[in-house]
Amino acid sequence: MNRLWVRLSFAFSAVVLIWVIVIILASSVITHSGIRESIVFDDYQSQGGLVDSLERYYAEHGSWANLKSNVALNTEEFAVGQRIGLVLIILDRQGNIIYDTSVVPQEPRWRDVSQLPNQLPLMSNGQTIGYITLEEPKSPLNVRPGLARFVIESLSTALVIMALALGIIGLTFGILVSRTLTAPLNRLAEAARAIGAQNLSRRVKVEGTSEVKDMANAFNEMASALEQTETLRRNLVADVAHELRTPLTVLQGNLLAILDEVYPMDNSEVARLYDQTRLLSRLVDDLHELSQADANKLPLELHPVQLDELVNNTAAKFDSLAEAEGVTLKVEMAANMPLVLADSGRLSQVLHNLLNNALVHTSKGGEITIHTDHSADKVSLQVKDTGDGIPPENLPYIFNRFYRVDSSRNRDTGGTGLGLAIVKALVEAHGGRINVTSDGKIGQGSTFTVELPILKSSKVPAMAKG
Repeated sequence: MNRLWVRLSFAFSAVVLIWVIVIILASSVITHSGIRESIVFDDYQSQGGLVDSLERYYAEHGSWANLKSNVALNTEEFAVGQRIGLVLIILDRQGNIIYDTSVVPQEPRWRDVSQLPNQLPLMSNGQTIGYITLEEPKSPLNVRPGLARFVIESLSTALVIMALALGIIGLTFGILVSRTLTAPLNRLAEAARAIGAQNLSRRVKVEGTSEVKDMANAFNEMASALEQTETLRRNLVADVAHELRTPLTVLQGNLLAILDEVYPMDNSEVARLYDQTRLLSRLVDDLHELSQADANKLPLELHPVQLDELVNNTAAKFDSLAEAEGVTLKVEMAANMPLVLADSGRLSQVLHNLLNNALVHTSKGGEITIHTDHSADKVSLQVKDTGDGIPPENLPYIFNRFYRVDSSRNRDTGGTGLGLAIVKALVEAHGGRINVTSDGKIGQGSTFTVELPILKSSKVPAMAKG
């Protein structure tokens, strides 16, 4: 009873039932004596009708004498009422019956004939000379029903039959339509249960009304997103396990070797073990930072930041590293850089990661350029290198966690595979965005562009977000 198709069927049935009742009532009204009387009276009052004939008869004879004997001459005019099942009664002006069509003659019973509910006055020289009235018969009529009554009765019967037929057709159609409308919803429910059972490849066919199609498209998009998220989750778990396993294996192997007195217990060996613990600590810190960003709980100490000063300070820290690697580090700063509302420490971390990434993948003799610019509503910070470049097919995934384009992007470079993912999370936490462009050609490198909104005067200059 609580199923949608059942409710729709009941709704269709109720509408059909209402129309059936309306049609039956209409047929009843049509066959009601009042309607029939109106039809006959219209015929009687037409030009050359019974009223004209009777008034002409009275004018010619001066009275109603011998009217009954002359009825035979006007059978067609007098028989109209009989043909639709009514008794025709003609009265003089005192209310005496001078003619009726019933089998059993009617008895005078009207005190004031002018007050009859259904009567037509007969006039001559401006004076009332009689009345015509119609009544339901008290006994069978002595005249065979004619075409008019047959038409009305047939119409009434046809309306009832049509109402019943439409009722059956409407109920059948309503059930079929309701089942058709709810079929996509049933399939959607089945697919939702399949998704709940971890069958994330399940999709539904897009069909039905526009609303149902929109729902199916939204469901399929959700299922695709869940499937992709689940794939990323599994890959993340596998990558985390892999990244943790390597330093743990080194630690276990070296400690076992020390216990077996294969390696001496000296400072150099302890330093190597300590380096592995630092790698583990850094990996855990990076994962914790990303989890905070995912939960929108990344702590930020926001305040007005002068970007050119931050860039110059960070670039100065990399000068010696770049010089040691034989790489030229250049800074191209636009004039009159506006302030940004940011956490200076986090922005330094973003630039630090981008510069470190560029330095790792730029060969000796290469060049790294930091370029800043601004527009009416945003500032941009670019880090461009002349290193290995990124193949175009890898660009959509470059900010994914633990994603590495090739064998050169491994843990031996000192990274955890989370640097660019953290950069993206930090930039987005500031309301900005980051993108990367590259032709994938060695020597042309890659360009990472960070865009941040400028500080508006209406913003609070110092606030915390987390």
